[in-house]
Amino acid sequence: MPLQTLNPDGTPRRVGVELEMNGFTLDALAGIVAESIGARIGSRGRYERVLTGDAAGEWVIELDFALLKQLGREHHDEETLAGGIGKSTEEVLSWLATPLVPLEVVSPPLPMARLGEVEGLIAHLRKAGARGTSDRLVNAFGMQLNVEIPGADADSIAAYLKAFLCLYDWLFARADIDVSRRVTSYVDPFPVDYVTRVLAPGYRPDRATLIEDYLDANPTRNRALDLLPLFLELDAPRVRRATDDPRIKPRPAFHYRLPDCEIGRPGWGLHCAWNDWIEVERLAADPERLSACGARYLEIVRNPIKRLIDDWADEVERKWLAH
Repeated sequence: MPLQTLNPDGTPRRVGVELEMNGFTLDALAGIVAESIGARIGSRGRYERVLTGDAAGEWVIELDFALLKQLGREHHDEETLAGGIGKSTEEVLSWLATPLVPLEVVSPPLPMARLGEVEGLIAHLRKAGARGTSDRLVNAFGMQLNVEIPGADADSIAAYLKAFLCLYDWLFARADIDVSRRVTSYVDPFPVDYVTRVLAPGYRPDRATLIEDYLDANPTRNRALDLLPLFLELDAPRVRRATDDPRIKPRPAFHYRLPDCEIGRPGWGLHCAWNDWIEVERLAADPERLSACGARYLEIVRNPIKRLIDDWADEVERKWLAH
């Protein structure tokens, strides 16, 4: 468990989990999840199911395709030209999307004590035939964690950001990202200039500057650690001046997007990514170790030859983790 277990309100921190997969129809997947968590199934469209009855909130099972979800919420009057065209368009898109676009299970923010239930759900889905990233070359499927922040002040957020930057090479090596996701921009690394700015010893910005610096270098969701939902929660006008992407939703959480979803692989589970994330938590909570690790990593980042020769992921494993 993290060293910091409470959120800014003083209540236990929560984690939302998103799992992308195929191997099922939408309704079959919704039925399996509903049975596992004891929920009722509802619908908000032809490509979305909502599971209710969990005290933590709604679970969503959906096809991860925004346009189809929008079309699936609309009624097509086939007796009109527009309705007929709309129905035909939807059918073609659905036919094209089914083999390529993942179904997604999206949990509500869950107390950390309930993460074992997600492990159980993963095992249940695997037994039922879930298929993940490495099942096919085109399966660029991910597992994403939305980890509630322990503090909304600039120092706390910056400590997590610095810890993540220091451990990124190690996290990437541990995650063993599939080629299908490596060739996309879903989880691009942070720009080197931004890394050197944030890890500089004197970098202690106020919150507005922290957000502004992030937006200048990263006006995109496609980062292994996406802070746009968090910053939208904290300062929506500032974020919306930099990006109007409607997919970004406010959320008081770190959006960790790096891991693959290898749900079909025996032994794989939430613990694979969660245990690695805990190292970020521990480094962020240890100012002395974080400062020393950041200074050492800066030496490597600023020296292209060292960057090529030194194995930073290996050094992290040997020296900088909370053993």
